[in-house]
Amino acid sequence: MKLHFESDLDYQLSAIEAVCDLFRGQETCRTEFTVTRDSASTQINLDVADSELGIGNRLTLLDDEIQKNLADIQLRHGLRPSGALVSGDFTIEMETGTGKTYVYLRSIFELNKRYGFTKFVIVVPSVAIKEGVYKTLQITEAHFKGLYAGVSYDYFLYDSAKLGQVRNFATSANVQIMVVTVGAINKKDVNNLYKDSEKTGGEKPIDLIKATRPIVIVDEPQSVDGGLQGSGKQALDAMTPLSTLRYSATHVDKYHMVYQLNAVDAHAKRLVKQIEVAAATLEDAHNKPYVRVVSVSNKRGTISARVELDVQTATGVKRREETVHDGDDLQQTTKRAVYADCRVGEIRVEQGNEYVELRVPGGEQSLRPGQAWGDIDALAVQREMIRRTIREHLDKERRLRPQGIKVLSLFFIDEVSKYRQYDAEGKAVKGDYARIFEEEYRRAAKLPAYSSLFAEVDVTSTAEDVHDGYFSIDKKGERWSDTAESNQTGRDSAERAYNLIMKDKERLLSFETPLKFIFSHSALKEGWDNPNVFQICTLRDIQSERERRQTIGRGLRLCVNQEGERVRGFEVNTLTVIAMESYESFAENLQREIEQETGIRFGILEPHQFAAVSVSGPDGASTPLGFDQSKVLWDHLKAAGHIDHKGKVQDSLKIALVDGTLDLPPDFEAQRGQIAEVLRKVSGRLEIKNADERRQIPLRKDAGGKAIYLSDEFKALWDRIKHQTTYRVQFDNAKLIADCVEALQRAEPIKKARLQWRKADVSIGKAGVEATEKTGALTVVLDESDVELPDILTDMQDRTQLTRRSITAILIGSGRLDDFKRNPQQFIEIASETINRCKRMALVDGIKYQRLGETQFYAQELFQQEELTGYLKNMLSGANKSIYESVVCDSETERTFADQLEKNDAIKLYAKLPGWFKVPTPLGSYNPDWAILVEIDGEQRLYFAVETKSSLFTDDLRDKESAKIACGRAHFRALAVGESPARYIVARNVDDVLAEAAR
Repeated sequence: MKLHFESDLDYQLSAIEAVCDLFRGQETCRTEFTVTRDSASTQINLDVADSELGIGNRLTLLDDEIQKNLADIQLRHGLRPSGALVSGDFTIEMETGTGKTYVYLRSIFELNKRYGFTKFVIVVPSVAIKEGVYKTLQITEAHFKGLYAGVSYDYFLYDSAKLGQVRNFATSANVQIMVVTVGAINKKDVNNLYKDSEKTGGEKPIDLIKATRPIVIVDEPQSVDGGLQGSGKQALDAMTPLSTLRYSATHVDKYHMVYQLNAVDAHAKRLVKQIEVAAATLEDAHNKPYVRVVSVSNKRGTISARVELDVQTATGVKRREETVHDGDDLQQTTKRAVYADCRVGEIRVEQGNEYVELRVPGGEQSLRPGQAWGDIDALAVQREMIRRTIREHLDKERRLRPQGIKVLSLFFIDEVSKYRQYDAEGKAVKGDYARIFEEEYRRAAKLPAYSSLFAEVDVTSTAEDVHDGYFSIDKKGERWSDTAESNQTGRDSAERAYNLIMKDKERLLSFETPLKFIFSHSALKEGWDNPNVFQICTLRDIQSERERRQTIGRGLRLCVNQEGERVRGFEVNTLTVIAMESYESFAENLQREIEQETGIRFGILEPHQFAAVSVSGPDGASTPLGFDQSKVLWDHLKAAGHIDHKGKVQDSLKIALVDGTLDLPPDFEAQRGQIAEVLRKVSGRLEIKNADERRQIPLRKDAGGKAIYLSDEFKALWDRIKHQTTYRVQFDNAKLIADCVEALQRAEPIKKARLQWRKADVSIGKAGVEATEKTGALTVVLDESDVELPDILTDMQDRTQLTRRSITAILIGSGRLDDFKRNPQQFIEIASETINRCKRMALVDGIKYQRLGETQFYAQELFQQEELTGYLKNMLSGANKSIYESVVCDSETERTFADQLEKNDAIKLYAKLPGWFKVPTPLGSYNPDWAILVEIDGEQRLYFAVETKSSLFTDDLRDKESAKIACGRAHFRALAVGESPARYIVARNVDDVLAEAAR
């Protein structure tokens, strides 16, 4: 396979044009200089001599001419004006995956074509990026020679052992491209670049480079510079470049911006894959002591550590960070008995040797920052993440393979030993991740859903062939090791691994190569990517690191088919990130990282942002609106209250954009459309619906045109809830213990520690990062067979102030002691809270319902006869599991619940019960919310009548409302006859329904 490169992408051409226009007015010329040392000087002789001549770059433009060019470019692109020209550094911002490397390489040829520049140095921060740039130079060679016929050029990787290449760089008349890592040039005392060498004719290599006045291209400057005065920036300046062009998606120091294609623009233009998150969060998993070291510090002689603990709070156990010192008792810190005999020992803050000593029953633990002790078995969680990655991969492979697209998945791990180990004889053996992967891959291969992918395939051998690791390799090429580029040995080791990765880039895209799943060390986070990475799984904690953008950046490029041609469209290009983090948190942190790393301020309108709006002159020519007029328009919007003094967009602007009432000064009316588009991008969408528009909701039909409410599935559900009842009230002065028993029996289900998968699309717009949950929710129960049961009576006595005898009677009477074994911490919390509420709640008097005769029921035909209407703004449209085409919701809680019903695979059918479905109560008619059909394991069917509330505790509800719920429970209890009767539950969300289904 050969990758095809497109030469006419408008956004890439704009970036190239912006760079070239910096030198508009420059005459095409060369500088000649000698390469022999002047005996009286240590500098290169710049006089023309008879010796061999070198060719360098020469700039004839004055600073004010470049400054004018810069101002014109910034005006054209609507960028913030720079003002004075303070350096020769210029910034090009391009989102990861949009062809940044291609753009700066092609800019080299354009600069040579227009101005005769020939000497270029590309400085990169790591071996990975160096190898990536070199690979791109190789695979674009034919492409560039076709575009720039007749141009001779040489490119090479700087090697301190091959300094003769630097001499050729200086003396050759061809275009010269040198690629070098900053680590090879940023230390004057050790790098050969700054030492005399016979290989360069006795000159210092740096002097030869300086004399050429190279154009320096910096790839990822935020990782090269080391700060404004860092050694990397000093090494760049030591080359005395004619100009420095800085390319990145995440600039820190933005010198003279000439082009910007940020994350918002790239996603809006669909230049990269869209992002979705399959997020796993641990829930109700606080049954073991858990400690994770976040950091250690020594401030003013006080040594401390920040650790993450499961702390008892007023609202339950919460995982949060606390500051601890040597000798601290973690039971006191957390206020939880599960931490008994757990103390903080020595805290070491020595750089490179930081750790916290933890003294626990049975021994001591030494934890480095980022390491954890306790909690759920990490391998159990990681097994589920590997399993989910495999399923996501196979789902995409089943869909994309017929289109000629190979699917790849990438795992990031924290240490090589978890994937590959070595026995006493040095033979490689599989680590935990490799073993788990093969087990889960074979398991998935047996599922009927993937039978088409594994026809006539030996799954045993295939499971071993489809995965491999890319890690640093020792000198003998025998062992893998954790990647580290902090010294030359580490860089050499890394280079051996990256060479393999880069050389395999195209081969990996071919169906002929069985490799599909790639395991790599955490340090491999930039410089290597492949367009067909569709899944990225982080088998390590990324919540404490600013690396979400770099992580997803490995898979943002648009995919290619077997012909090496780019395939476009979000329907194909979706990157799934499997992360141990809620998708809400992922989106929030991703937005924060984008703001911090790019300077984008979501929802902020800046005074210069209208500058590029096009204005037609009398002669029909178009000119930019300009910065001054842009500021006038900004001031108008501020005066109108549409933005505040900082430019933050107000709701009034969003509303004005939707209903078309945006007021503009008369001079700007001709540009209304362009101005509105800028404002929409900044403010984001706000869908405001007409509250007065009432619509009839049609019944949904199947493919054959039959109404869903007439289906056998819905009939089975309806038959279990349709009957009518009558009731009689019983007055009984129940004792507190009896009240507590009853309350505990109807308390929420006790769940095992579990892994909750949710899947969401992540959309990036100028208003921010938004995560939208989609189909694919799944709950996986984790086995905790080794949990030690606490002293429940003492704990609950402290929480409730009841006697041990009373607590014993309540627990035995509830019949839920098995739940205590299932999850002791959650049971103690819920049981104690229930008892405390019973102490201050006036319970609903007992009511008894009796089913009426067989002829007294609500007929299915009422769905057809009774018209259902609702307001558009209160509807969930496009329902696929409801009996109606849309769901009319009475609250945000109901709307969220309906959305969850649609997206959870276990929910097969549901109905928002219409107003005519009523249960009689002493307080008036009661209309339950939902009827739901749940399918477990593809076979067992369960039926539910559900009331959705934001709280499960009745004192959070109005008295009348809670009384009606009690009546509803009694009503459906009276109907619970026969096989698999409908169960009535009060739920906050779909998880509560599924937890009840699992009981």
